[in-house]
Amino acid sequence: MIAGKAGPIRLVLADVDGTLVTRDKILTPRAIRAVDRLRERGILFAITSGRPPLGMKMVTDPLRIDQPIAGFNGGMIVHPDFSLIEAHTLTPEVARRTLGILRDHKVDPWVYDGNDWIVSNPEAPHVAREQWTVKFPPRVAADVGAALDQVVKITGVSDDLELMKRVEHDLQEALGDAASAARSQPYYVDVTHHDANKGGVVLALERLLGVPAAQMATLGDQPNDVLMFRRSGLSIAMGQASDEVKAQATHVSTSSEEEGFAVGVERYILGDEA
Repeated sequence: MIAGKAGPIRLVLADVDGTLVTRDKILTPRAIRAVDRLRERGILFAITSGRPPLGMKMVTDPLRIDQPIAGFNGGMIVHPDFSLIEAHTLTPEVARRTLGILRDHKVDPWVYDGNDWIVSNPEAPHVAREQWTVKFPPRVAADVGAALDQVVKITGVSDDLELMKRVEHDLQEALGDAASAARSQPYYVDVTHHDANKGGVVLALERLLGVPAAQMATLGDQPNDVLMFRRSGLSIAMGQASDEVKAQATHVSTSSEEEGFAVGVERYILGDEA
């Protein structure tokens, strides 16, 4: 077994989209077997995603997840039965500022109020794809910012990928320490409570499970995964990740289309031969 910064790896934390599942949201038999093998070695396994917790049910059931589930990049952490452990919501002021910046950039905003996903245009880019991914439909509202007192996440959506880099930068500059803003996909920017980021998920699991962050391994592929890379004792980037993301990881696996999750677990955590 491979060791982290402070002894053997005791917990593996994986991103979902682009890491645990393929581009087509397929959880492969090899990925399932890799998780089973972790458990056989006594290693805990947990997942985190920008998705709402219920949107991860398509992987929690086949993987028999028995550890806390961190949705909304840590904005809502639930038990395996989806009962609430803790939630971090944006203040109404931060939510309003975020929506204003997204609208100034002409970026479509989605608002998540608990497990309720609110959009203004169900025909907008990526809405249908997101509905297929999370397995439940959005609520359509003329004004997604009508009620902002229980917002867990706001997502800006655009297929202009260079624009999304600028939006991420502008949100980070404008919100500072008041919130976390990071791309969870090249076409999504997620804004959550400042403690609701994937680095915060590592710290939350450390507190909830008693496993030191230095004895955790993390796997991901997007800029919002870098914060958990930095907190954990060992980190693995998927092969399709950008050079900037890869540079922050301890190891680089194959892409998610080439069993990158399973390869990373087998090679860099279980210690199988390359």
